[in-house]
Amino acid sequence: MALGLIFRSFLLALGQLSDPRFRRVFLLGIVLALALLIGFTAAFAWFTDWITPDAIWVPILGEVQWIDDLLSWGAVFLLLGLSVFLMIPVASAITSMFLDEVAEAVELKHYPNLPATTPVPLGDAIRDTINFLGVLLGANILAIILYVMFAPAALFIFWGLNGFLLGREYFTMVAIRWVGRVEAKQLRKRHIGPIWAAGVLMAMPLSVPLLNLIVPILGAATFTHLYHGLTTRPHGTSSQRHPR
Repeated sequence: MALGLIFRSFLLALGQLSDPRFRRVFLLGIVLALALLIGFTAAFAWFTDWITPDAIWVPILGEVQWIDDLLSWGAVFLLLGLSVFLMIPVASAITSMFLDEVAEAVELKHYPNLPATTPVPLGDAIRDTINFLGVLLGANILAIILYVMFAPAALFIFWGLNGFLLGREYFTMVAIRWVGRVEAKQLRKRHIGPIWAAGVLMAMPLSVPLLNLIVPILGAATFTHLYHGLTTRPHGTSSQRHPR
C-alpha cells in the first residue's frame, strides 16, 4: 500500500509541474543559488588575494610577484568545480524557503475542501533552510569518504543518504503547516519507511544533470500528496491543523 501511495503521489506531482506557481519557485531557487555561489566565489577569491603576499622568494626562480594572482585564480577554478556538486544541495536548500507555495498549489488543486493552513513564519523558514543546507552539505562531504571506500556501491549510498535527508526535510515542511513542529516529528518517526522510500525516489534524479534542478519542486509536491495520504482518516478527511 505504501509503495502504491508513493508512486501515486509522485505521478500527481509530475502532472502539476507546469503550474505557474511551481515555475516561479523553481526560478527563484535557481537564481538565488547562482547568486550565492557566485558571491561566495568572488569573496573567497578576494580573501585569498588579500592574505597572499604580493611577492615571495622561491628557490631557483627567485622573487615571484604573480603568486597571489595564481592562488586567486586557482581558488576561483576550484570553487567553480565544486559548484558543480554544490549547486544542487544549495538550490534545494534555498528553494525550501518557498516550498509552502508549492504545497498550497497542490492542496488548492487536489484537496480544495481542506481548511486553510497558517504559513510558516519567514524567520522559521530561513532558520530551517540554513539547518537543512548545513546538514545536506556536511553529510554529502563526509559521504565522499564512503564513495571512495565502497566505490561500487557509491550510487546507492548517494541515493540512500540523500533520500533520507530529502524525505525528512520535505515531509516535515508539509506536516508542520498542519500539525506543528512537535507532532510533525512524531509523524515522521511513525512513517519513516514510506518517507525514506519516497525520499530515495526524489534522490534518484539528483544524479541526472538538469533534471536534478526540479527535485525540490517535485519533492515538495510529492510529499504534500504523501502527507495527506498517510494522515487521511477513515471518513476521508485529513488530519486537522494544530497550533504550533
